[in-house]
Amino acid sequence: MDPKILILGPPGAGKGTQSERLATEFDVEHVTTGDALRNNKDRDIGHLDLEYDTPGEYMDRGELVPDAVVDAMVEEALSGADGFVLDGYPRNDDQAAALEEMTDLDVVLYLSVPEAELVDRLTGRRVCDDCGANFHVEYSPPKADGVCDKCGGELIQREDDTEEVVRERLEVYHDDTEPVLERYADHDGYVEVDGDQAPDDVWQAVREAVRTNA
Repeated sequence: MDPKILILGPPGAGKGTQSERLATEFDVEHVTTGDALRNNKDRDIGHLDLEYDTPGEYMDRGELVPDAVVDAMVEEALSGADGFVLDGYPRNDDQAAALEEMTDLDVVLYLSVPEAELVDRLTGRRVCDDCGANFHVEYSPPKADGVCDKCGGELIQREDDTEEVVRERLEVYHDDTEPVLERYADHDGYVEVDGDQAPDDVWQAVREAVRTNA
């Protein structure tokens, strides 16, 4: 079985964690927009007549890469995969329409998590300023407050994990990405999963949803 899986959900819902486990369990590709763009950061996109000539120029400035570029990168990543877990795309209805032209989907998973929990998860993240290791003040705290277990470096809160920025990210999600769910609500393989559980419990539900619907 080589299922084609789309996983949706707001920032902090646990899409990355569950996608990695699905890719391993079902031996399929884990495709993320972040990886696709990083792998093609220096690709020449001058023929598209956009503001910049490479995806990296948008990324380095912290700007959103245009849909036309993201669509092309995702399509290329999916073209070589018999089965996949797609995470981080589509982010808006135009991208969802483009995805429909690229491939069929067997299963569409939506991880549902209350907003208050999302804010707690995202604002509680801490990252080692030296080695990049990830911790959480509540769910996976370091042995010593503010100190990395792995290298002894200082743990910091990234700028995009502050409450103000997190709430802005969630607002963008509600405005742009949440409406995409309506497109998939009638899909035969659409399953909403309660993401407000322990990761292993979410995993059991996610795995069963794929086994049942793929």
